[in-house]
Amino acid sequence: MLRIGIVGVRGLSLALGFELHPEAEISALCDLDESVLSAQGDKHGIAQRYRVYEDMLAADIDAVVIATPMHCHVPQALQALAAGKHVLCEVTAGISMDELWWLIEAVEARGLTYMMAENYCYIPENQLINAMVQEGLFGEVYYGEGEYLHDVKHLAIPASGVPTWRKYWQLGRHGNVYPTHSLGPVAQWFDGDRIVSVSCVGTGRFTDPRFQQEDTTVTLCQTESGRLIRLRLDGISERPHNLSYYALQGTGGCYEAPRGLGDDHKIWLQGMDETTDSARWRPLKDFADYLPERFRTATEKQRGAGHWGGDFFIVADFVDAVINGCRPPVDVYDACEWTAVGLLSAESLAKRGCPVDVPDFRRRKETQRHG
Repeated sequence: MLRIGIVGVRGLSLALGFELHPEAEISALCDLDESVLSAQGDKHGIAQRYRVYEDMLAADIDAVVIATPMHCHVPQALQALAAGKHVLCEVTAGISMDELWWLIEAVEARGLTYMMAENYCYIPENQLINAMVQEGLFGEVYYGEGEYLHDVKHLAIPASGVPTWRKYWQLGRHGNVYPTHSLGPVAQWFDGDRIVSVSCVGTGRFTDPRFQQEDTTVTLCQTESGRLIRLRLDGISERPHNLSYYALQGTGGCYEAPRGLGDDHKIWLQGMDETTDSARWRPLKDFADYLPERFRTATEKQRGAGHWGGDFFIVADFVDAVINGCRPPVDVYDACEWTAVGLLSAESLAKRGCPVDVPDFRRRKETQRHG
């Protein structure tokens, strides 16, 4: 039985996933807010409760779920790894390029499992598209889009008027500092094609002078083989949310997620119509048989674990990686590459959109694999 400690009560979004897994249990909970810690500990039946993270790391646990503010992720991951604990970390992986290198070095040195909990990779429609890509139904894919349009001003400065960490770390920096929800699924559709450069432009600040971030940024990611990914981030504009828009284009077909107002997931593949002049979209749900079996056969409780049912499968993949010593679906190299896109977008933005090279975080992994 894998014993899990959670730091940050936000990590309890994964609680049902762990409760449903036969080989894992939540053994400890840590949070600075004693009243929240007590209430959530009682609610989920977690006896071991800590306000000091180091005290929880000294407890009898095997792995840590890190669900604290972004600037705590790497320091707490490094502490967990040094204490011999496996790590499942919320997004993003870190807040500086130096932190990303420190994280990779620690994971490699300790030989422990590190997985980033990028739940948008587990949205069923994204899993379905990935399976169809693997089947070759889109031909050779070469262009993708991801957008995260989510007004979080009220989370950065709530009604109390006291700023939260989001004011500084999510809306207080330039560029696309929150890229992984948009980028992760597309990067997986591109089957690990390494991102080699980033270009970013922004609108400037129009909506709310309390925040430093541009209202909207558009980031272009070029991959090693020449593929292109376009990302849009907007956490400030006054508008309805659209947290999970994606698109994909290949030589044999294309896909677009809904934009709202009755729109639906839609797809077109070569052979559906005689010519592209007569081409018509088809509902993605018509291709539901391509959804991976574990999603098709998931129980109602598993589907209800949160984030479109993805939270159960995040837990399942993390536990499997720890117990069987296999590579997690979003390993430390993926986590650092996807996070770096956001960090380097700020540098590109400062250079009026000039491309900025993304370092090869995977270099040492390949050396170790073939050495």
